[in-house]
Amino acid sequence: MEINVVTIQPLIALIAGILILLVPRLLNYVVAFYLILFGVLGLWPNIFSGAG
Repeated sequence: MEINVVTIQPLIALIAGILILLVPRLLNYVVAFYLILFGVLGLWPNIFSGAG
């Protein structure tokens, strides 16, 4: 089974949503982590290919 952004993104979003409902103070940290994680995952294939 190949794990890529399309398969992991809904799982991360679900966990983040549950955490925000349980502890609303975590909203800033959860959103920041989510954006950083998927920004890096989206750029990862192009980092070493020299494209761009």
